[in-house]
Parts: sequence; structure tokens; C-alpha cells
Amino acid sequence: MDKTLSRDGTLIAYRCRGEGPPVILVGGALGTAATEAPLARLLAPRFQVVTYDRRGRGDSGDSAPYAVGREIEDLTAVAETVGGRPSVFGVGTGGALALEAQAAGLPVDLLAVHEPPYTPGAAGLRFRAGCTARLHRLLSAGDRDGAVELFLSVTGVPADLIARMRSAPLWRSLVSVAHTLAYDDALLGDGSVPAERFGSVRARTLVLSGGFGPASARAATRLLADALPRGRHRTLTGQTQELAPQVVAPVLEEFFTRNVHVGQAS
Repeated sequence: MDKTLSRDGTLIAYRCRGEGPPVILVGGALGTAATEAPLARLLAPRFQVVTYDRRGRGDSGDSAPYAVGREIEDLTAVAETVGGRPSVFGVGTGGALALEAQAAGLPVDLLAVHEPPYTPGAAGLRFRAGCTARLHRLLSAGDRDGAVELFLSVTGVPADLIARMRSAPLWRSLVSVAHTLAYDDALLGDGSVPAERFGSVRARTLVLSGGFGPASARAATRLLADALPRGRHRTLTGQTQELAPQVVAPVLEEFFTRNVHVGQAS
């Protein structure tokens, strides 16, 4: 992987595949550039696809204290290295990061996000506050396994599956980036959709949700799309939080290809 320097001096590792209009993939919680590799390979015949390790993960560095602004600077550094006005696709909290970056001025004309995990509504905000408090207690106590287990359970992974995962080789890689769950938590604030701040997002934005996922997630993504000046919502039939690359790839290809000239002209 190549590396670029973020504004605070942190090295951010990235990888480019293919040729064509640039597209940056922004991974979600516990993900790395490798997590996005299957989708990147599917998009590479039409685009120059960039995957990167968010700070604190994989081959990227880290700097304390964490701040959302620093993650925005990381994504900006990757975009500047690519050049031009890349399109961006963010998954989960990666989608929240992409939206925050565009609201802060990242030069992007076309943006797609999949289920940024906002939890609007009084019950959702209370639930999120409880999860945030528990996550920070676990991380403060050094219980990285517990933090990963909390995240997986909150995202709907059954307890018996989590138990099997703990004995699988994958578990070690998840635990190695458990501290970054606090970064993703910070990206979501109190869990409400930051409608006022996102009113400055000028990119044409496709907000995706899985048709087989929780109704609350679909409702949150519709609320998010409504808060974006140029937002559009689309439900992917049969999909959940875990998107199948072969399903989302043609959706992104159509959106980024059909709208590229319209987005740059407006």
C-alpha cells in the first residue's frame, strides 16, 4: 500500500485499483482497506478505486487525541493524493464520515452512503447513550474483546454466532482495532441526524438501505436523505447491513457514471 500524510502528520495507507474516474471507498466500524477489497475489484474495470485504512487501523498511523476533524483531514489527504473531484462511497460509520467531510468542504460531487447508523427518536437516543457509556467503560478497562462483542450485539449479530466468532482467526483482527470503535462512536454524536450541518452537503447523494434489515434502519436512512439538499433514498431488496459486493457494485456504477457530468456542472 502507498501512504499519504494527513495534516497532523499521521501516515494514512491507501491502495489504488483500476483506471478511470476516481472513487474512494470509506469503510465502516472495525473495517480496513482489505474489507472493501471485494467491492473495489468489481468497480476497478470502470473506475480508479481507492481503498484506505482509516487511522488506527491496518497500515495507517494514529495520533492522540482522536477528533472527527482529524478523520476528515485523513479523507481529504487521500482525495488530494488521487486528484480531481473523486466520488465517494461510505459504509456504515464510513458513510457518516463521508457526509461530515463533504459538509466541511471536501470537493466531492457524487456521494453514496449505506446505512450510517444514526438512531433518531427519543428511544434511539437513549439506547445510543447507554451503548456509548458501556463502550467507553469497556475500553477504559482494557476489555477489547468485550468492546467488539458489544458492537456486534448492537448491530444484530446473534449471541451464539458471536461465541463461535471468538474462537475463529478473524476475532484477533477485530480485537486489534477495537479501540477505533470509540472513533466511530464520536462520528455519530448523540445518534441524531445532524440535519442542520448536513444542510451544507451539496453533493448529489444516494442513501442506500437494505430491504431485509430492521425497519428502524430504513426509517433513519430516509430521514437522512430528506435532510440532504440533493439526497435520494434507495432500498436494496434482500440486503442487510452487510452488503453483498455483487449487488451494490452495479448500483454504484450506474450512479457514479450517469451523474458524473451532471454533478460537476451543478
